[in-house]
Amino acid sequence: MLNLKHFSLVVLVIQTTMLVLTMRFTRAVRQPDTPMYLASTAVVMAEVFKFVSSFFLLWLEKTRDDGKYKRVSVFLSTLYVDMFGHPFELFKLSVPALLYTIQNNLLYVALSNLDAATYQVTYQLKILTTAVFSVLMLSKRLDRMKWFSLVLLMFGVALVQMPSEAKSKSTNGSTFIGLVAVLMACCSSGFAGVYFEKILKGSRPSVWLRNMQLAMFSMFLGLGGVAIDYESVNVDGFFQGYTRLVWSVVCLQGIGGLVVAAVIKYADNILKGFATSVSLILSAVISYWFLDDLEPSQLFIIGSFMVIAATMLYSRPTPPKIVPQQSIV
Repeated sequence: MLNLKHFSLVVLVIQTTMLVLTMRFTRAVRQPDTPMYLASTAVVMAEVFKFVSSFFLLWLEKTRDDGKYKRVSVFLSTLYVDMFGHPFELFKLSVPALLYTIQNNLLYVALSNLDAATYQVTYQLKILTTAVFSVLMLSKRLDRMKWFSLVLLMFGVALVQMPSEAKSKSTNGSTFIGLVAVLMACCSSGFAGVYFEKILKGSRPSVWLRNMQLAMFSMFLGLGGVAIDYESVNVDGFFQGYTRLVWSVVCLQGIGGLVVAAVIKYADNILKGFATSVSLILSAVISYWFLDDLEPSQLFIIGSFMVIAATMLYSRPTPPKIVPQQSIV
């Protein structure tokens, strides 16, 4: 029987792979006589979906722990206090919310210009940026194996980005713009993740409550991007270009943070790294066989395996230091 640990990992692999592939497909293939959907509106709707999903999961968690929360009035009054009872702590979440909103918009730019496999391999540089910000902001110490894995990661991504006539069959977009968007998203992801970890140290809030608070800020901040696209929204509407596949992208992006939270809760970083590696391989295979979006070169294959190896190595726990005991004579 599949336990929660393995189930959450399977869901993470499916969610990560399907999000990248469907997002790439919807940005690369235009429907005739249909305007391209706006990334800014998709980001806002993903946050709405995340907020609603987190609300439902929080209600299930509360009712499981205490039956009194089955009364809607009791649950809502408690939720209001939990959400807004500490305004200064709540306001701190606006920083990662802004960064995550920028990051999500950048990912649409990246996948409009890069094939799914190249994007996903390059996006693993967020491991590097997270490590650097952890050292700078949290004073974390990395052992030699982690530093080695980061160097291996950089070399792997560099090999993937080496010019090759056979690497990508896609002629849409600019590889340079896509690469810059991914690198900016990696920096945003790394800083936001470490900042989020820093402000949550010492507190033990429900992960679903934190996701609701982040989504609340992100919804309103995301409307700033919609305002930039005001002319297009005014002409063709907020939901222009939305198809069933686009709605699936919105839902997959919305549950992304929830799935990662479940993996961290029920599994560990080693298995999360393994799931990421499986997703990288699946994305490359599907891009090659089904989307006809990638013709992998030898450098791409070697670089991808280096990135996978680096991801696995970095996810390994740091062995505890053994302090030799002094014998008493």
